[in-house]
Amino acid sequence: MKIKWAMLAAIFTIVTVLTGCEPLAVLNPKGPQAETQADVIWLSIGIMLFIVVAVFAILIYMLVKFRASKQSDDYEPPHIEGNVIVESICVGIPVLIVAFLSIVSVQSNYEVESSPEGYGEKEPLVVYASSSNWKWHFSYPEQNIETVNYLYIPTDRPLEFKLYSYGPITSFWIPQLGGQKYAMSDMVTTLHLAADAPGEYMGRNANFSGKGFAENTFNVKAMPQAEFDEWVDEVNNTADPLTEKEFDQLLEPGHLGQLTFKGTHLTFLPPPSAENGGHNHGSGSADKHTEMSGNSDNESDSGHSDSHSDEEHSDH
Repeated sequence: MKIKWAMLAAIFTIVTVLTGCEPLAVLNPKGPQAETQADVIWLSIGIMLFIVVAVFAILIYMLVKFRASKQSDDYEPPHIEGNVIVESICVGIPVLIVAFLSIVSVQSNYEVESSPEGYGEKEPLVVYASSSNWKWHFSYPEQNIETVNYLYIPTDRPLEFKLYSYGPITSFWIPQLGGQKYAMSDMVTTLHLAADAPGEYMGRNANFSGKGFAENTFNVKAMPQAEFDEWVDEVNNTADPLTEKEFDQLLEPGHLGQLTFKGTHLTFLPPPSAENGGHNHGSGSADKHTEMSGNSDNESDSGHSDSHSDEEHSDH
């Protein structure tokens, strides 16, 4: 009786706790790349659940059917040779499962690494996403805009992110739009994403990069193309220009709020020239990256955060 009530209490607790949980971001996709990854996750969960249930069912059957029975002291169990069918099943099924999941993984990787389909002839929006301790800089070369710690994107249009770092290796990740990809100081990596639905999403650095890692996040807002164009016009008409001196101050270690600038740092500090596997050690920009990252351990965490606030550009 006590075991029965204990099990009922445990089930009740689990149900009441889980009903208050929000859905996992990776299982609540808002773009084609994230949807592909969510489908693979659900498929893997289903296969693993089937395996667990089948194994426990077989275990219970074996324990019941072949449990010890009262035999005489001189009883000797019969010698049983191996069963080819059983052994083939025990070896063959895991091989088939691994082969199937391998094929699914390779196909899905090719799909999420390529530019998302289904958007007609729309040109992708190119955004250079660079990280520094501990903030994110988003440069829109076509729109001549740069933001810090927030990202505005249009819906129903391919997005092409060019990732690199002004400090240690970081990882760019928007869970509801797709998987993470590393940003490094001596090369540019490309990440293809898209947003199908307007909304606000969370983005963050998914790779540990020092004491300020936990707050190395950014906000993402997806909106219709017309609304995005209005935002671009407003920024170009009202935001302050980004200067090289100002950008050097932004690179100093510390946390900042959301900032908006007209112009991008790409004009006076281009990104690394190597891309996706190539390396460009010793370039001018890479040297500056190293210099900035080398100072990170000696700077205080507050750094430059006191001189900027969300209020300076709260309208953007």
